[in-house]
Amino acid sequence: MDIGSLKSKFNQSRDYSTDDVNALMDFAKKAYIHNEINIKEYRLLVRELEAQGAVFPDDYKEDSLIENS
Repeated sequence: MDIGSLKSKFNQSRDYSTDDVNALMDFAKKAYIHNEINIKEYRLLVRELEAQGAVFPDDYKEDSLIENS
């Protein structure tokens, strides 16, 4: 899946379109959690979205079980 397909799927499920990369990242995360996309697709989408400026929220990083050094 590419960003264009993700946007199309977002539009179909939400009845509006967006170019907000953070909203698309959240949508990709939900699609992965619900097994609509596999890990390989999810990682590629995250890389592309991060390259376009998407970021994970700070509270997401604070609540992570993975320690940051």
